[in-house]
Amino acid sequence: MDLDLVLITGMSGSGKSVALHALEDAGYYCVDNLPPELLTPFIALQHEQQATRVAIAMDVRSGVSLPIVPQQLDALRQDGVSLRSLFLDATTDALLRRYSETRRRHPLSRQEGRTDAPEQERALVQAIELERELLADLRDGADVIDTSLIRPAQLQSYIKALISAPQSPLTLVFESFAFKRGVPLDADFVFDVRMLPNPHYVATLRPLTGRDAPVVEWLREHDDVARMYDDIEQFLSRWLDALARDHRSYVTVAIGCTGGQHRSVFLVEQLARAFGTRWGALKRHRELDAV
Repeated sequence: MDLDLVLITGMSGSGKSVALHALEDAGYYCVDNLPPELLTPFIALQHEQQATRVAIAMDVRSGVSLPIVPQQLDALRQDGVSLRSLFLDATTDALLRRYSETRRRHPLSRQEGRTDAPEQERALVQAIELERELLADLRDGADVIDTSLIRPAQLQSYIKALISAPQSPLTLVFESFAFKRGVPLDADFVFDVRMLPNPHYVATLRPLTGRDAPVVEWLREHDDVARMYDDIEQFLSRWLDALARDHRSYVTVAIGCTGGQHRSVFLVEQLARAFGTRWGALKRHRELDAV
């Protein structure tokens, strides 16, 4: 019986517990903070029990044994395990804010006895940067989700969309965003479309989005929009086969405009529809989904 395994890793405070709960809701048997030394025997036990869906969370709490995980994952794939690796990330500023709000201690923090707030923050920043270094190998090859600006409900939705996507040699994630709120950390490719005609300056279109028919029709009337679509489509078409041959499972294509409401949304919708005929294609609208 085939085993569907999802590995959740990422930065402390980035939402791994939320992601694990989403997978549990989707019918996965979930284990948090499994020591890497137990991964192989645990999977063997799941095979014996004929389990079909398992999710495991691992992070920096695993300590010195963390470097063995990439080799273990390669071995599991060679054994025929259907494995998806998800890495949750967030900006340092976002993580600092979350730790400040929850007053929880970072697993790598060494600030016991310190009462000076600036000194505590410097220590926390050092812990976060050290964690990034320790998790770098796990981040490579995983599908990265930037949780800096998304709510827990959005993250749950993204996780469920990823695990329900049709099996494909390569899954494309098209993501719209607003430059004024920052570039997503999970982007493999970023396209800036702020130079395109902007529906925001048309009073009747301003309250609408790039998914609404009047905005779609208006954007399709502009040659620059068509040229931008063609350039992105040709670039991706030229390189996706090479990315698939390089054993990439996920590629995130981020398209940004000023407000993340019209132009980027329109292009994400059109590109996902076009590439979905050949590859697995998912859509995310960071700003619209936050409403």
